[in-house]
Amino acid sequence: MPRTIRFHLDEHCDPAIAAGLRLHGVDVTTTVEVGFRTAQDEEHLGYGQATGRVLFTQDEDFLRLNAAGVDHRGIAFCHQQSRSIGQIIEGLLLIWEIYEREDMTGRVEYL
Repeated sequence: MPRTIRFHLDEHCDPAIAAGLRLHGVDVTTTVEVGFRTAQDEEHLGYGQATGRVLFTQDEDFLRLNAAGVDHRGIAFCHQQSRSIGQIIEGLLLIWEIYEREDMTGRVEYL
């Protein structure tokens, strides 16, 4: 039961995901909260890198950045319209409960 992972949600994520994670005690930031509303994808990964946060996204551009070798603290990815908000929260909670922060560095987990 590690529970050391902190998440950052990119701007296309429903705010209900952050709210649901917080109900379980997960440390999570959102794009709006940190003032990254119009930030480039690389800036989101840089923020995650600097603050030790795994990025949750439904934007495939982040998969391309990962494939190009851009450093990151981890990416949790879910295709748009493939999971309900509840299923996304459950998937992120599973990552939070199983992995240590170091386990996610440079890794992509698909929900």
